[in-house]
Amino acid sequence: MARRSFSVFSLSFLDVMACGLGATILFLMLISAQVRVKADRANDGLRAEATKIEQEVLDARKNLLRLRTDAVERDSRATGAAGEIQRLQKLIEELRAQAEATDNDSLAKKESVEQLRADVQRLQEGARRLAEAAPQPGTGQRIRSFVGTGNRQYLTGMRMGGQRVLILVDSSASMLGRTYANVVRYRAMPDERKVRAPKWRQTIGTVEWLTTQLQPGARFQIYAFNEQAATTVAGSDGGWITANDGGDFDAALAGLRKVVPAKGTSLIKAFQAARAMKPTPDNIFLITDGLPTQGATAPAEPEPIRADRRANFLRQATAELPANVPVNVILLPMEGDPEAAIRFWELAMRTRGSFLAPAKDWP
Repeated sequence: MARRSFSVFSLSFLDVMACGLGATILFLMLISAQVRVKADRANDGLRAEATKIEQEVLDARKNLLRLRTDAVERDSRATGAAGEIQRLQKLIEELRAQAEATDNDSLAKKESVEQLRADVQRLQEGARRLAEAAPQPGTGQRIRSFVGTGNRQYLTGMRMGGQRVLILVDSSASMLGRTYANVVRYRAMPDERKVRAPKWRQTIGTVEWLTTQLQPGARFQIYAFNEQAATTVAGSDGGWITANDGGDFDAALAGLRKVVPAKGTSLIKAFQAARAMKPTPDNIFLITDGLPTQGATAPAEPEPIRADRRANFLRQATAELPANVPVNVILLPMEGDPEAAIRFWELAMRTRGSFLAPAKDWP
């Protein structure tokens, strides 16, 4: 049998190819092993991070549950506190109503006694004055008379002249008292008690005294104003009433006695009414207790009014006054309005009028 021929080159080439293939396989195995190790390390890091996030989520859920529990407890406590507050408020209102009823009863009794004493003293003084100083026949030009206490019915410096005299009377709620506490107290009373408030009675007495100073034939008008202004004689808005006899004054005063002080003070409405009169007045008497609390329009809701705004309301009202008409101010001062006196004094001086802040028992 013949032998096959041996080729060195062919054997070497196959060996080289086999070695190269083995080296390639070994290299791939090494790379695969390294990739797996790195992947395992990365997976371990991700698992740790995922575990950390899961723990944080669990903690957040626990915190959320605790916050919800706290919120429920707070709501429960708030509900209980609101109920307790309502109960206490109701109790306070009941106690306040009882105290107010007691105060009103005591005040009514005290005022009734004081009013009777004052009326008796006034009648006695009036009788004595009439007996001692009865006018002689043919003297005196006044249509009506007014008897005050002592000599307080006489005013020094109050200019009473004029053929068209307009009396503006503040009828806002503050005219019920000289302090805010008394105003609040009287506002809770019925109307028949409000019109008997000492400050309002003094206001009517002041108007009554002013009417006694007018000369026969003079024309006059009385306006009461709060948030609006209206004459006290029905159907005479914008016109004048001739002072022929005492009945004309009595009718105007009777209308004023029916007015119940209420609401805020809009002085601009009063001065607009004065400006609208034809012919315009030649003398104005303003009876008030403080700076106005609103302008031409009332606020939608009650609100505290600062002193600078009240002074601005007065400036707006002054701009509506008819030109060259004296404004004589009779101020019945209100507690807590310190600027009123100087502001109204300036108004009186600027218009060549006069200013008076009378005592509590005047006229």
